[in-house]
Amino acid sequence: MGSKEFTKELSLDGEDRLRIKIGIEKGTVKDVVAQYESKIQDTWYPIVRYDCSHGFFHRDLLNSKGEKTKQIIQIQNLKDALT
Repeated sequence: MGSKEFTKELSLDGEDRLRIKIGIEKGTVKDVVAQYESKIQDTWYPIVRYDCSHGFFHRDLLNSKGEKTKQIIQIQNLKDALT
């Protein structure tokens, strides 16, 4: 499976970014990860992540303790997650 990865800075000070990884197989989206990260005291921390790592598309909200709150997102296919 091929993949494409992108990182986009979201703030002028470079303290916020969006990381995206898309896995493609035979022209079909097979995996998606989109993660918002914030740099706090020179360390990058994930704040929210959208992915399908557990066999379904969902959003993970991450707190300062590393705990996650998972919310299922109903979609027809992973291509819809990218639009």
